[in-house]
Amino acid sequence: MTDSLPDRLSLNPRSPYYNAALLERGVGIRFKGEEKTNVEEYCISEGWIRVVAGKALDRRGNAMTFKLQGPVEPYFLNQA
Repeated sequence: MTDSLPDRLSLNPRSPYYNAALLERGVGIRFKGEEKTNVEEYCISEGWIRVVAGKALDRRGNAMTFKLQGPVEPYFLNQA
């Protein structure tokens, strides 16, 4: 298993950026120096995260999200 995280990662299994093995290991996100727990997707090179907007759902039943711009620092929660 690699010790580096990809440039882009998503929690949505339908996304091409989904990686179950990395997510099982546990990934944390630090955004603008602050710990975030509601991140659905991130991109390091473009500098954004996509976070859940409360309990709102779109017409397909997926959680509504919005994009925040800024420095993104992903890390592994469990150093194995």
